[in-house]
Parts: sequence; C-alpha cells; structure tokens
Amino acid sequence: MMSSEKIREVGEGSSSSGGAINTIAPLLNNHHRQSSSLSAPTPASTPQLSRYESQKRRDWNTFGQYLKNQRPPVSLPQCNYNHVLDFLRYLDQFGKTKVHLHGCLFFGQPEPPGPCTCPLRQAWGSLDALIGRLRAAYEENGGLQETNPFASGAIRVYLREVRDSQAKARGIPYKKKKKKKRPNLQIKASNNNDGATSANFQLQSTT
Repeated sequence: MMSSEKIREVGEGSSSSGGAINTIAPLLNNHHRQSSSLSAPTPASTPQLSRYESQKRRDWNTFGQYLKNQRPPVSLPQCNYNHVLDFLRYLDQFGKTKVHLHGCLFFGQPEPPGPCTCPLRQAWGSLDALIGRLRAAYEENGGLQETNPFASGAIRVYLREVRDSQAKARGIPYKKKKKKKRPNLQIKASNNNDGATSANFQLQSTT
C-alpha cells in the first residue's frame, strides 16, 4: 500500500472544462526526484507545456507508478478496466468531498449545520476529469483506441453511479450543461436596380 502523503486529491472539474484543476502528486521514489533535480536545465527554445498537458503527464506517471506498486506489478499492456476501477477507488481515501451515508442526519442536505463522521471521497467531477486525461494519455503513449481501458463502458457506468450517489448524498442535483447556440449564417440574394446581385447576410440562432 502506498503512503497517503505521496498523493493529493484530483482537482474539481471535467475533462471538457477549462477550470482550475489541482494536481495528483506522482508516486515517484526519492531516487527519481533527486535525479530529476540534478538534470540539465531545459533549453529556452523548448516550448513550455500547457497546464492541461502538464497535468496529464503527472496523472499518467501516477497511474503507471500505481501499477508498478501492485503485487505482482502490472505492466501497461496487461492493464484493463478493472485496474482503472481499483485505481479510482484507491484515490477515494485522499478525497476532500464529504459524502453523507444513508442514515446520517445530514443526508441530502447541501449545507449541513454541523460535522459528522461520514467519509471523504473524491468528487465526481475530479474523477471524470482524471479519466479524460488518462484516456488521452493512453493513446498518446502508444495504446490502441480499441483497447483503451479508460474508455471502457464499465468506467462510464462507475462514474455515472458516483455522480448520482454523490448528488443524492449531498443534496446537490446534477445539471447537465446546455449546449451553446451556434449562429447560423444565411445568405439571401437580391437584385439591385442596375441588375447586379447583392447578398444579404443574416445571423440566426439554431437550437
């Protein structure tokens, strides 16, 4: 079992949103950290990674280290959706979101008036964002889309169950984001007095 001091909660957000996302500290050993600190400085010409790309790299390294720490260790080609589900459940012990249990006086209350002994969990949005990054990282590191364990239907079912259960326990209903209306450019042709044809442009909103 890995130390809880070596990992932090995945930040709130979704894979498609641009909101701020906290990091999961990679589960790397002291030797790796020391060797990294002694490595040559990055050339100024090297483009800096975006916040999303940096987060994705950390998440991928964290998951890889999690697999190596299993007994026996699991290689990436051997990884399947069951390992991903175990990883998500493992992360719950580092969560910071209070999820009230059935029988708790505060079950279903968005703003409980006092403390309780219910467990802390990873927020659904945090896990959803994490899976989105790991799904992309898997294919970027040579994995096939057809065998991507992060895109498994079992993962989607698990995330949906976590979302619904947390919404009920916390009294915060999940609201699906509405798609923004896109302007539809329509061109209408009309004849001028001199016989020339001009175009009238109209912007209309489509649902």
